[in-house]
Amino acid sequence: MATVESVSSTQQLDLTANATTVLERRYLKKDDEGRPLEKPADMFRRVAHNIASAERHYGASDSEVKQWEQRFYELMTALEFLPNSPTLMNAGRPFQQLSACFVLPIDDSMESIFEAVKNTALIHKSGGGTGFSFSRLRPKDDIVSSTKGVSSGPVSFMNVFDAATDAIKQGGTRRGANMAVLRVDHPDILEFIASKSNSDRLNNFNISVAVNDEFMQAVLNEETYDLINPRTGETVDTLSARDVFDTITEAAWANGDPGIIFLDRINADNPTPELGDVESTNPCGEQPLLPYESCNLGSINLNKMVIGDIGEGEIDWDKLGATVAAAVRFLDNVIEMNKFPLAKIEQMTEANRKIGLGVMGFADMLIHLGIPYASEPAAKMAKEVMSFIEERAQQASVQLAEQRGVFPNWGTSVYNRDGNGRRLRNATVTTIAPTGSISIIAGSSSGIEPLFAVAYTRHVLDGEELVEVNPLFEQVAQERGFYSPELIKTIAAKGSLQEIEEIPADVREVFLTAHDIAPEWHIRIQAAFQEATDNAVSKTVNFANDATVEDVAEVYMLAYELGCKGVTMYRDGSRESQVLTTGKTEEAREGQRLAPRPRPDAVTGVTRNMTTGCGKLYVTINFDKADEAFEVFGNMGKAGGCVASQTEAMARLISLALRSGIGPEHIVKQLKGISCHMPAWESGGGKILSCADAFAKALERTVLSEDVQLSIDFKGPSFGHAGACPDCGGPLYYEGGCLTCHDCGYSQCE
Repeated sequence: MATVESVSSTQQLDLTANATTVLERRYLKKDDEGRPLEKPADMFRRVAHNIASAERHYGASDSEVKQWEQRFYELMTALEFLPNSPTLMNAGRPFQQLSACFVLPIDDSMESIFEAVKNTALIHKSGGGTGFSFSRLRPKDDIVSSTKGVSSGPVSFMNVFDAATDAIKQGGTRRGANMAVLRVDHPDILEFIASKSNSDRLNNFNISVAVNDEFMQAVLNEETYDLINPRTGETVDTLSARDVFDTITEAAWANGDPGIIFLDRINADNPTPELGDVESTNPCGEQPLLPYESCNLGSINLNKMVIGDIGEGEIDWDKLGATVAAAVRFLDNVIEMNKFPLAKIEQMTEANRKIGLGVMGFADMLIHLGIPYASEPAAKMAKEVMSFIEERAQQASVQLAEQRGVFPNWGTSVYNRDGNGRRLRNATVTTIAPTGSISIIAGSSSGIEPLFAVAYTRHVLDGEELVEVNPLFEQVAQERGFYSPELIKTIAAKGSLQEIEEIPADVREVFLTAHDIAPEWHIRIQAAFQEATDNAVSKTVNFANDATVEDVAEVYMLAYELGCKGVTMYRDGSRESQVLTTGKTEEAREGQRLAPRPRPDAVTGVTRNMTTGCGKLYVTINFDKADEAFEVFGNMGKAGGCVASQTEAMARLISLALRSGIGPEHIVKQLKGISCHMPAWESGGGKILSCADAFAKALERTVLSEDVQLSIDFKGPSFGHAGACPDCGGPLYYEGGCLTCHDCGYSQCE
């Protein structure tokens, strides 16, 4: 039995107020009224106890299990390592589904498509995200011999998956997230590239074009390439590779989608090629998986792996090595304790035992070391740190294999091709994942991203606005005598230090935010990490709003040249401007003003009792003779003043919209998810975020199908914001290829 290598003898749970809020909202066990039943330390103990119990499967004694439980508990409470969100949420609880990443196959049949829809629902219900390749589906207008009709094509079926995802709440803690992949040589590739150009569609999907080396060489050489019907294998058309590449970059410039994955490069690193090719990834692109595979992820907080003064620090390699070894054991144990949503997923996962150990706090580590993010020393450090983690993770996997055996498919894997390869417990050991929520818990920068802000304004539950400041910057500013509350407010307003001359130049040089960094350096850092990572790297390349399509094309090509396995970008404000443009276009198309229908003499209605933070809200929805929703009234009990007036105003505007012919689903989309400082829990466990949210949910439950949950469009301010959080209304940011809220910890994918 291996000995437990302990680094810290005593641990203190040192959580920020924001981390505590995130844990209470998303991770801690709650009663039926939504009140937490455990404290953060209890959650970490629950997880450590559950994951350490896997040691018994390999003959560990009770005392040895207790030792590992304590080691895992110390790792998490010291915020040195955290597993992915489903493990924190579900370990030691009835669900016991601990993985974040899944890929499901979709073959060219109606049975396979709807089997995948069903399986997606089961995975989303358990807290996971799903990736799909739609490349096997026959193209639009292709023949369907069984019905003598024609196919509607992959994009139409993506809408089916999107609607199914909308209907799954994931227990109120995580929302469904999907990745759709289509090969660049599929006949419907142009429709796929444009599939998210309308902001009302596919809001539960990230989309990526799977390109191969042949296509990329055709782009470079200004050549054509063939489109292949996957049903027949025959060439059906020929396109200019450069034109298609330009179409991809134009669409990405417009709203961030699609990304690109380099399929040949991914499959060159496929450890089990005899089981088939990798065709898709998880929702953020960092985890390529075979059909029915899953992977559990975890991240080491590099911010906790440095010693010395800020700007003059150094890496504690011994501590990092010990942390890697314990984290690999933790993640292998997760596979043992996992309750998989499908038997096929259990079989594939246990046969390959893939884990994905990554990092967070890289930007914080660079600040400790005094290294600017956008620099060659930063890229060198990225490669050095990740190479160390990769080597130590493989060593730990070898040691586990000696105790527990190699992964079952090892014999046919690339590790055994010469009969003398490394005997590993896990087919892969490293992945760089987005860490939106867990980095907030850890009080660190997200994944390998630069700082999203040095200071920013956060909304708290009592309605107060607090200015959050990076603790490393605050410490430096105080030590060097230029700290002031007024300075912090200025930084929060500007979003960057670079134009604030009262801050010393050497400080401005290392405290760079995402939009201070040229897109080229985003890619160079990603590529440096990719060199030493088994799987892939989740990273968002941030562009300023005035970036050109040519800028995007250059970065996509640079990602290919530097060995990245994929690339995701976001141009500041692009989605908001798209929504505004769409609205103006629609208004111009209508070309006329709407007028409300007159009220008939008699209507029939339904009244719903909605629980809000302001009290009971009684929402009455009346219908006309055609049984269409016609008007809404709201009554907040005995409340008066602003509450009563705001309730009446909202009801009048909803009624005006209904009487003017606006569909109730559009009204619900606008109001659902708006948050105030006093949310409330319903008796069944549902959450009412505000009075506006209550009106929306009352309308949805009364008028719309109960089987349909609507997606929501959000608009937001600048400084890299990408809309409003559906949980708290705070700003969303693109980090690690995923939308993340730093106010409440909401993450679209992680």
